[in-house]
Amino acid sequence: MTVVPRGFHLQARSRALISVAFLAALAGLAITERTLARVVQSKGTVMAPRFEVDPLWPKPLPNHWVLGQVIGLSVDAQDHVWIVHRDNLLGPNEAAASQNPPTASCCAKAPPVLEFDPAGTVVGHWGGPADGYDWPASNHGITVDDKGNVWIGANEGNDAHVLKFTKAGKFLMQIGKPGQNKGSNDTDNFGRPAKIFVDSKANEAYVADGYGNKRVVVIDADTGKFKRYWGAYGNKPDDTSFGNYDPKVPPIKQFRSPVHCAELSNDGLVYVCDRPNDRIQVFTPDGTFVKEKFVATNTLGDGSVWDIAFSKDPQQKFLFLADGKNEKIYVMDRASLEILTSFGDGGRQPGQFFAVHSLALDSKGNLYTTETYEGRRLQKFVYKGIAPVTKMDQGTVWPGK
Repeated sequence: MTVVPRGFHLQARSRALISVAFLAALAGLAITERTLARVVQSKGTVMAPRFEVDPLWPKPLPNHWVLGQVIGLSVDAQDHVWIVHRDNLLGPNEAAASQNPPTASCCAKAPPVLEFDPAGTVVGHWGGPADGYDWPASNHGITVDDKGNVWIGANEGNDAHVLKFTKAGKFLMQIGKPGQNKGSNDTDNFGRPAKIFVDSKANEAYVADGYGNKRVVVIDADTGKFKRYWGAYGNKPDDTSFGNYDPKVPPIKQFRSPVHCAELSNDGLVYVCDRPNDRIQVFTPDGTFVKEKFVATNTLGDGSVWDIAFSKDPQQKFLFLADGKNEKIYVMDRASLEILTSFGDGGRQPGQFFAVHSLALDSKGNLYTTETYEGRRLQKFVYKGIAPVTKMDQGTVWPGK
């Protein structure tokens, strides 16, 4: 006869109760993510815009075209999406049909500037060298202003100029001359300018200048005349080499190259991407320093602060920040510059990134991104409304996830 030790039944009953409790806990964990939003919302939780990638946007390019590094992005008043890419960096295997003679029927270099309608169809294209202006050795940045003018930057070694065209590609103005940059206090030329923002009310253009120089420049949008400029903290720009960024030492009092964006908000604040210093600096339009925000401060090399865009509500409550090194988009409260959540991940599938470089929003709040280096594409993220933040890092925002 088997002898059951004293206390065995009690121990077995205790283990059973523990197992039931454990399974109940697991079940609770399974529904936590579904219920957390409702619970925290009732307690005044953090709310933020939510997005899903549209894996079918844009439509396939015509004419066997392929893109190089997509280095600029803008959305115009008709919600047409504009990009500029580096067609000159496509190799013979990528653009065999563009070789002389062609080595295959596919593929061909797309024109540098492409215009997409809201459905994702290419409806316009132009760009490249021509008489009357100096096409950049390396394109960088594209902006369509409220008057329908198209501005393009340039960031190769000798590029020191900004170009202005009509939407149809008719040349209007060139500011600066290639090879003539005299440093960050030059008032005639730029130093490999990264991006342009146009303030239609003041008729001024803010130039993130850039890959050679270390400043923000404000010019007259009609004449191109230099009006003012400044460096980090509103200081006079200094071209001293400070070496590589080191998160363990105090922040330097100058920008590092590249100064990658300068965006003006509706309430008159200029947000500057000091990319390799992992920081956003905020100024008034006259260059007075207001505040700064450091983001992912252990990010070395390319840095974490690549491009900025604002939400489409009149108050521009939210700020979106592209981080092409850590491969994500941060959603931030613009007033406090606190990060509310982020989305994206490294990879080549829709909703993932490789060197996410530029971002812009249309009038409906949809967000568009481009990728440089080996990323070489344009993506659309559909605005799904404001929702409670249940994850600080959402990863790939796949439809229906």
